[in-house]
Amino acid sequence: MRLRVEFTTEPFDLDEAPPHAVVARDVIQKAELDAVDVGPFGNTAEGEAGAVLGAVDALLRQALAAGATRVSLQVNVMGEGDK
Repeated sequence: MRLRVEFTTEPFDLDEAPPHAVVARDVIQKAELDAVDVGPFGNTAEGEAGAVLGAVDALLRQALAAGATRVSLQVNVMGEGDK
C-alpha cells in the first residue's frame, strides 16, 4: 500500500523557519520516501506505508520535542493512478 502524508507544524514564523519546522523537514527528507515536497506553508511526502508511517511517528515525536505546539497532518491511501 502506498500513502501520501501532508503536514504542517506550528507556530509559524514568517521571518525564518522555527526549530520544529527544521526538524520536521529533516525527518521527512531523511526518510526512505519516494517523493518529498517541503514548503513554508505545507509539506507532502509519498511512499510505501511502512516508510510513511515510520516517518510520521518520528516527525510527531521530534517536532513536538523541538517546540511545535500543533502538528496538522492528513494521510491518504494512494490509488494505482495517483501521483
